[in-house]
Amino acid sequence: MIKLLVGLGNPGKKYERTLHNVGFLILDAFASEKQGSAFQKKHQGLYSEVIVEGEKVLFVKPQSYMNLSGEVVGPFMRWHKIDPEEILVIHDEVDLEFGDLRIKKGGGAGGHNGLKSIIAHCGAGFWRLRVGVDKHPGSDLSHYLLSPLSQATLQPLIEEGVEALKQYFSLGPIKAQNLLNQKNKA
Repeated sequence: MIKLLVGLGNPGKKYERTLHNVGFLILDAFASEKQGSAFQKKHQGLYSEVIVEGEKVLFVKPQSYMNLSGEVVGPFMRWHKIDPEEILVIHDEVDLEFGDLRIKKGGGAGGHNGLKSIIAHCGAGFWRLRVGVDKHPGSDLSHYLLSPLSQATLQPLIEEGVEALKQYFSLGPIKAQNLLNQKNKA
């Protein structure tokens, strides 16, 4: 069972509606739907306690900037005695087409500095909800990921991400993983 749900992103208005913040956006929407407690500050992050499928889950948004996310996730993990396999990280994934979602356990960082930091501080055995944002050929990747987008562009990603989380928590990781993989192949 997941005890720590982490949405990756960067703090501040400048990054609010960017693809790199899709983890924050999905986590916020899921917390709102589940009527979680207000986010509070702790360990350089914002956290909320939320009941999901009858279990308490900590929702965490690192406020250390993406590349240092592990410096926030690691202390939450240790303080609450959470094992890596009890962590699910929501993050943008340039190696998936825009709107495709995948659930995966373990693996490398794939060039994602937020994941690289979490792996360094927590190990690689955590679960991931990979949210496809594509590479957007012909533009600088950083500019693409950090440019503000309209709510209309982001909303489908947020809704699909929330739906994937619902499936993850209600069906379990393997069934949710199979459903998402089948859906994205169609």
